[in-house]
Amino acid sequence: MDISTIAGIISGLFFILYSIYQNGSIREFYDFSSVLITVGGGIASILISYRISDIAKTLKVVAKAFFSKTAPPSETIKLLIELSKKARREGILSLEADQEEIKDDYIRQALQLVIDGVDPNIIKETMDLELYNLEARHQKGQSIFKTGAALFPAWGMIGTLIGLIQLLKEMDDPSKIGPAMAVALVTTFYGSILANFVCTPIANKLALISKEEINHKEMIIEGILSLQAGENPKMMEYKLITFLSPKQKAEYYENYSEQGLSANESVAREA
Repeated sequence: MDISTIAGIISGLFFILYSIYQNGSIREFYDFSSVLITVGGGIASILISYRISDIAKTLKVVAKAFFSKTAPPSETIKLLIELSKKARREGILSLEADQEEIKDDYIRQALQLVIDGVDPNIIKETMDLELYNLEARHQKGQSIFKTGAALFPAWGMIGTLIGLIQLLKEMDDPSKIGPAMAVALVTTFYGSILANFVCTPIANKLALISKEEINHKEMIIEGILSLQAGENPKMMEYKLITFLSPKQKAEYYENYSEQGLSANESVAREA
């Protein structure tokens, strides 16, 4: 899990719990019936809106997105350049021996198409199609959490309405009005927490990770097509570093490029 996610979870819980303890007790904000209405109702609505298989896949994607690490773009550029140099020295078919050592499935698949002699236009169409389907799957996962962000507050309001109805039945006993009103409002509190502290942040994080992954794969497509065309590895490098942020460019020049300090200073001025 990345640092910003950990910091967000810890700080969010701290601020919520600290605010509660400042003026009361955590027990005042717990009501089992409210939990059932808000959480149970929201989950039920999500189950109605999506297939169980889609929800299960989304949970796996969330776990992978928050806990797995992908290769930095700089390392991918270095790999593609090394493959390009070998292809120019020994021919495209020589790359077949390197496929087992490549961990990235997307690179392996594209490289296999190149080795098989597939037309460049077909390679681009094939890899773009896979990229399109990947983005569609990511958007479905994001939509589930966006739906949750809309539904949980609605169910919190439903719980509040139920509480108010029950409250009206107790109007003849003023001593019960205060506690009953508090319970009624707790469901709205639960709905707001689930929407703004869980669902919306996760949807935003998934969108960010998806954008980074798609950009990474677009860079791979460009590199593979350059390799197949037999372009000079230096020209390939110029192309691929355009996919990097100024900070990533500086790190790349410092750790991988043969261009040295002058290029690094140029990137620093750009940032």
